[in-house]
Amino acid sequence: MATLPNQLPTLAADPAGHSLGLDLPPGALLDTTVEGPWDEPLMWRADAPAAPGDWLRLASARRTAGLYPVLVGGSGTGDSHPDTWELDPGRASYPGDHDAEEVLAELWEDYAAEAEDADWPGPAAAGEPEADPDARAAEVTDTLVGDASPLKDPRLALVPARRSADIPAAVGWCGPAGLTDDVAELCAVLRSWEDRFGARVVALTFDQLTVSVAAPPRTPAEAAATAAEHYAFSPDTVTQSGHASLRAYAEHEVLGARSWTFWWD
Repeated sequence: MATLPNQLPTLAADPAGHSLGLDLPPGALLDTTVEGPWDEPLMWRADAPAAPGDWLRLASARRTAGLYPVLVGGSGTGDSHPDTWELDPGRASYPGDHDAEEVLAELWEDYAAEAEDADWPGPAAAGEPEADPDARAAEVTDTLVGDASPLKDPRLALVPARRSADIPAAVGWCGPAGLTDDVAELCAVLRSWEDRFGARVVALTFDQLTVSVAAPPRTPAEAAATAAEHYAFSPDTVTQSGHASLRAYAEHEVLGARSWTFWWD
């Protein structure tokens, strides 16, 4: 996969990252995959649980070192330590090699068309920005840490990635393995959501992904179109949401929402 040069090995001799313009708290480099140690670190993870403001404090790492901040933690179905996630970067291609609309159309036909009795409706229109995407990412990340966090033991991590959408492919995340063998296909969709909705990947667990949304759908029609993309992207998220229809899911989970969370069984 074509990526930026991985600056993580620098942290082995310079744990605080001063040579990269960083001032990191104590942390560790992680390289464990399903096949054994990777040939270079996949991420840096802080030793201490994340606190409000941590994502924003490390956001500069993108510019100074090509390292993107993201929360990693546990959920009800997975361990919080990425070393146990069965990461497999060798399976991930480059997100830029995939077309988001083609990916969504194919997934719709495979998983949603029969249930919805409808042809692929096409991509949703771009949302109207209501916040700076990075400011929204910091805001959403702060809601995912602390005593009320829905995540188990959330820690801040840094991943060598060109953009937040590429984080799952960069670490070889296999959370959606039941949907696709190549997570880069979903990263192409995340890239499109970055462009259309100001989305940022802000948290990963073993099988869940959360994105912040700076330009959410503002009308029922826009939300319905976006919900169709959600169904293709993560069928389990929609079918297990507790809502009786895709329209109800759109109304309660998409319309005006500042974040979207997806999971795969």
